[in-house]
Amino acid sequence: MREYLSADRHANAIRLRRSTFSGTFLLVEGRTDQTFYERFIDKKNCELMSISGKPSSKLLIINVLGILEKDNFDGILAIVDADFDHLETSPHTNPNLIRTDTHDLETILINSKAFDKVISEFGSQEKITQFGRDIRTALLEASMPVGYLLWVSNRDGLNLTFKKIEFSNFIDKETLKIDEIKLIQEVKNKSIEAHKLKNEDLQQRIINQKSSNHDPWQVCCGHHLVAILSLSLRKAIGSANDNDVKPENLERNLRLAYEETYFCKTQIYLSICTWETNNLPFRVLSNDI
Repeated sequence: MREYLSADRHANAIRLRRSTFSGTFLLVEGRTDQTFYERFIDKKNCELMSISGKPSSKLLIINVLGILEKDNFDGILAIVDADFDHLETSPHTNPNLIRTDTHDLETILINSKAFDKVISEFGSQEKITQFGRDIRTALLEASMPVGYLLWVSNRDGLNLTFKKIEFSNFIDKETLKIDEIKLIQEVKNKSIEAHKLKNEDLQQRIINQKSSNHDPWQVCCGHHLVAILSLSLRKAIGSANDNDVKPENLERNLRLAYEETYFCKTQIYLSICTWETNNLPFRVLSNDI
């Protein structure tokens, strides 16, 4: 119930703002997303609004959008993380709701040339050569079981906790190989009442969820990839100072390294262009893009 009350409050705030602003309202998940997208918008004709809350910012945004759409409120658009939506059989579609191309914003950053810039800055060319594997592929392979476990938790309502898990407890710092049983135990240690779940059962659920048809960029969570990247830059492919490659610092550097030309190649960009065409005279993108 609180979730809907919160959605009502956000919707009311947007209605009030309409009395003094006639442009587009673009809803995004949290401050970091706002920081990312504000580089690409027409600030005179589009106002970014950061929406965050429980049970999830994504669900809250969808609820806010639904409330305003029922009132035939024009000029409202939202961008949310896809999470596992692209892998589900029938994701909800809405012309005013855009999902990220891959799992989330961070996976878009890592799948771009911004990632190569960050590796060049913090990695060691000698260690990268000795590592002998494509770094993105190694990160994805290490992160896939974590993504599958998160997907299983969401699907089966297990309420497992992934925040503050220590990746070094289940990923080899030298090879980036993952130990699934240690992963499961680490997540269980952070989760309330998870002791009732058997490690072998959770591992079997991961195995059952896996498919060679799944795009790793849809399965892997960007925050997990960045955490593993942080680990790798301190040992496997670099000798960086811990503070320099903290996950939050890496995410900031990835955003800074991301160029407008990269954004113009995304489905998000194309979807915004389509939305603008179908919702004249409302605008979102800057003329410089």
